[in-house]
Order: sequence, then structure tokens, then C-alpha cells
Amino acid sequence: MGKQLEEGPEEGGRIMLKDQVQEPCRDERDMPGTGIQAAQHKLKEIEQTLAVSLRNHKRVTVVLHGPAEGRQISGFVTSIHTHSREIKLQWAEEWKWIQVDDIAEAYIL
Repeated sequence: MGKQLEEGPEEGGRIMLKDQVQEPCRDERDMPGTGIQAAQHKLKEIEQTLAVSLRNHKRVTVVLHGPAEGRQISGFVTSIHTHSREIKLQWAEEWKWIQVDDIAEAYIL
């Protein structure tokens, strides 16, 4: 062990030269406008739209994905639970709790 410490950085008994060390690959998820960053940006837009609906009493339409993919529900956000990431959407005399992660699109009418 003492010999390895004296010789410098090694990998599996070989000394690694700078040319041999590869930079981590950047895949499309790290590129702006695609993958993870695009999904995070979209989620932020959805959250902002829901907050505007709650604050200003504006009707919002949400498009769901998952088991209810493509289903649209329109109403007013009456409550937001940030800890459980869900909203209470109310229309007429009905209401429903919806997970924010189940929302594919949200827009104010």
C-alpha cells in the first residue's frame, strides 16, 4: 500500500495519463431544451399556472397523463398541498384531488 501512495494516481496497477482519462459523456438529457431539463421546465410552468389559478381565482384546464391520459378537467384550484404534491380542483359542486405529477399540461382559459 505504501508503494502505491509513493508512485502517484493509479488505476488497477496502471498509471493513468491525462489523454487516457475520458470526459463523462453528455447525452441529450443534459442538453437545454431536451430530456430532463425540458421536463423540469414544463413542470415549473405547470406549477406556476396552478399557483396563478389559486391566487387569482382563474379557471384552469389540466390535461392528465398516465392511466387517464388525454383527459381534460377544467375548474378552479382551491388548495395546493406542496408536501404531497397535489391540488384540489373544483368545478360546479364537485371537486377532485389531483397529483401534480399526473398533469401533462395546464393552462388558464
